[in-house]
Amino acid sequence: MKKITERFFKYIKIDTKSDESRLTCPSTESQMSFAKLMVEELKEIGMEEVSLDENGYVTATLPSNMGKEIPVIGFIAHMDTAPSFSGNNIKPRIVENYDGGEIVLNSQEDIIMSPFDFPELKNYLGQDIIVTDGTTLLGADDKAGITEIITAMEYLIKNPNIKHGEIKVGFTPDEEIGKGADLFDVKKFGADYAYTIDGGEIGELEYENFNAASARVKIRGRNIHPGASKNKMINSILLGMELNSMLPVSERPEYTENYEGFFLLYDMKGDVEITDMNYIIRDHHMEKFTQKKNLIQNSVDFLNKKYGSGIFELEIKDSYFNMREKVLPVMEIVDIAKKSMEDIGVNPIVKPTRGGTDGARLSYMGLPCPNIFTGGHNFHGKFEYIPVQSMEKSAELIVRICQNYAENEVFINKKNNI
Repeated sequence: MKKITERFFKYIKIDTKSDESRLTCPSTESQMSFAKLMVEELKEIGMEEVSLDENGYVTATLPSNMGKEIPVIGFIAHMDTAPSFSGNNIKPRIVENYDGGEIVLNSQEDIIMSPFDFPELKNYLGQDIIVTDGTTLLGADDKAGITEIITAMEYLIKNPNIKHGEIKVGFTPDEEIGKGADLFDVKKFGADYAYTIDGGEIGELEYENFNAASARVKIRGRNIHPGASKNKMINSILLGMELNSMLPVSERPEYTENYEGFFLLYDMKGDVEITDMNYIIRDHHMEKFTQKKNLIQNSVDFLNKKYGSGIFELEIKDSYFNMREKVLPVMEIVDIAKKSMEDIGVNPIVKPTRGGTDGARLSYMGLPCPNIFTGGHNFHGKFEYIPVQSMEKSAELIVRICQNYAENEVFINKKNNI
């Protein structure tokens, strides 16, 4: 476990920010460079069947050291960091034995991380916290997950007395731009069940996520000189504002939590003649998710009747669905994760994630895949941090999950059709 911070610092030095404007996979060359580093690292620690495909997906196998059939389990993390904030020239440091006070990230620019703004810092009194210098994100999302998986695999290899079945690991590109599972070969990966190591604070365990869709609206107005525009001008900007006013204010993300879904208008560009609007639609419950899509569709239909057919164009596209439907039939995989946390002294925090994961997509591709904590906080920005002790517990948890699968008679019997 002592190598965990050294390994993490080595990984975050490589800027692997993804780029949603590019159609290649991976979307950035740096991700492929990092993937090649992962291949060498996996070979170095003794993993087998290490491979890198043309799309930047890295997979490897740790063979079983048991004489009986055990379900094959996988651990998955993503290589890219969020494009919303700089991941270049990251300068991490460790705040040792954190005293509960303010952490000065950058004195020159007066960037301070305070427990007043981030009260969860108080949970890590006396621990060692890795922070940024306030000019970049940290990259714990999800280089911490990669670090923890590889550290756990190395530990198992060096301790062959720990019994385990066959284990698969996978590292994916472009998760941050919603493409992490697009070209993932589930059949080739060969796992019966898997876990993404891509969650937040220590203890997080998630098997429910949003149902998600995007809605793109194009509004065609009519631009007439304002001095002669009476009964002629159609201002597409104002029509867009009217559409947005027809969606419930209480269902905006800034007013929602837990299982409450939302509409988010995240981009709007236009002039009198043409306006483009982009929404994301989210809800954990399929019925409510469908209702939200119907509401924006009915609103557009109403406005087309009001102002003229074809003024509004709407395209709704589903993005991913709640993995809950695919995990419920095999809830043993969640139970094992919970038990494994308890075994190592971690309190499980089972809650829905208010987002999506690679695991959500993979669950619908035939690989049930809950999400487990990395230990990080404040992802995608300059206040991102991660306690070293949380990273160590995540790696320890991965090892314990492997042990518990090897000892679980329900799974062994299922595998052997008993």
